[in-house]
Amino acid sequence: MRLRKITIIGVGLLGGSIGLAVKRRKLVSPGGVAGFVRRTASLKDCEKAGAVDFATTDLLAAVWDADLVILCTPLAQMRSRVREMLPALKRGAIVTDVGSVKASVVRELESLVAGSGGHFVGSHPMAGAEKTGVGAANADLFVNAVCVVTPTKKSNPMAVRKVEQFWRSLGARTLRLAPGQHDLLVSRSSHLPHVVAATLAGHILNPAGPQHQAALCANGFRDTTRIASGSPEMWRDIALANRKNLAKALAGFIADLHQLQKWLARADGQAVTRFFETAKTRRDHWCARCASPSPE
Repeated sequence: MRLRKITIIGVGLLGGSIGLAVKRRKLVSPGGVAGFVRRTASLKDCEKAGAVDFATTDLLAAVWDADLVILCTPLAQMRSRVREMLPALKRGAIVTDVGSVKASVVRELESLVAGSGGHFVGSHPMAGAEKTGVGAANADLFVNAVCVVTPTKKSNPMAVRKVEQFWRSLGARTLRLAPGQHDLLVSRSSHLPHVVAATLAGHILNPAGPQHQAALCANGFRDTTRIASGSPEMWRDIALANRKNLAKALAGFIADLHQLQKWLARADGQAVTRFFETAKTRRDHWCARCASPSPE
């Protein structure tokens, strides 16, 4: 897959990683990776990282004549950015995104892009890190990661295939899901774990807690709470955009914790053993499957 120009809206961890991956794999013509950033100070960061061929704070200049536009901004900014860039969008251009919530994004952006002669196809690469900014970008971030593509009945079939081909070109494995199904699943596997990590970090590291508590937080605590260091702005948007599914996931999780609480109150050793055995078996099985990626 080779395009003449790709525009990345928001050159942070994901946007920067896309730029680095595209350039390493020569998926675009020389000089054809453009990046839009909000702050002038970020221009030097993009240049230093080598994530794009040219960065600008002029959105229309960044989008002009692009074959593929990738939205890597926080969810709450996507609609306004798309509205701003439409005058420069080339007819037939494909627009996609990396947002962690899909139903609201697709609902808002599909018709906007179509009205300007372009094609919007939602996507979500299941890759990332707790670090932010283009300085943390990694050209191999998407290798062997699952990237969910969320077409609708209105989607242009060729555009869908090109978006899938693009992510596979970066090393990802693509999976098609309806936007709503995607949001239900990630509320459990991605959004709930982040809320749990954030709650654990906030509760245990509360300065009002017992003396020496932080000194006794070792590797297990560090590993479990790693993702709590993610962008608060980004996770606020995700939690609110997928709040109904996340609320259901939280209810189920809280119910499981209440059950464990009852077993502990009764000193029910067998039940507690089954609790840990079930968790170990299921995670070990999942890890084994992850080590042997399924075919595309």
